[in-house]
Amino acid sequence: MDNLTSTLLTALLNATVMGAIVTALVNLLFKARFERIATDIKSQSEQIGLIYRSQYTWREQSLSELLGPINILLSRTEKAFKRLGPHNTFVEARILKESNEKIRDLLLQKSHLTPASLSGDALALIEHFDRYLEEFEKLRGGQAPAAEAPFVFVGPAGFPFPRQAADNFQAEYQSMWQQVYGHRG
Repeated sequence: MDNLTSTLLTALLNATVMGAIVTALVNLLFKARFERIATDIKSQSEQIGLIYRSQYTWREQSLSELLGPINILLSRTEKAFKRLGPHNTFVEARILKESNEKIRDLLLQKSHLTPASLSGDALALIEHFDRYLEEFEKLRGGQAPAAEAPFVFVGPAGFPFPRQAADNFQAEYQSMWQQVYGHRG
C-alpha cells in the first residue's frame, strides 16, 4: 500500500499543481482581457463626454451669439413694421434699417453657429436684407428722407420678406433653448 499511496499522492499533487497552473493562466488571460475591455469602455465614455460637452457648448454659443439676438431683432422689426405709418421715418431709418443690418451681419459673421437645418433660411434672410439695404441706400443715399418720401420695400421688386425663414429661426431658438436650459417659466 505504501507504493499505491505514494503514487496516489504524487498524482494528486501533480493534478493540484497542474490545476493551479491552468487556473493562474486562465485568470491572467481573462484579467488582461477584462482590463482591455475596461480601458476601451473608459476611452469610449470619455469620447462621448467630449462630444456631448462640445455640442452643448456649441448650442450655448449659438443661442447667445446668434439665435437669441436674431430672435429679439426679428420681434423688434415685426413690432416696428406694425407701427409703420405715413412719414414715420424714425421707424424706417432707425429700427427697420438698423435691425435688418444687424440680422444680416450676425448671419454672415456667425454663420458657423447656424444650425445646418437653417442654412437655406439664413441665405433667404441674407438675400432679402442685402436687397433691402441696397434699395435703402439707393433711395436714401445716407440722407434723412423727405417727409413725402416713400418707404423702402423690396417685396414688390421680387424680394419679399421670407416669413417662413424668420419663423424657422424663431422656432429653432425656442427648441434649442429647451434642449440647453429646459422649460422656460
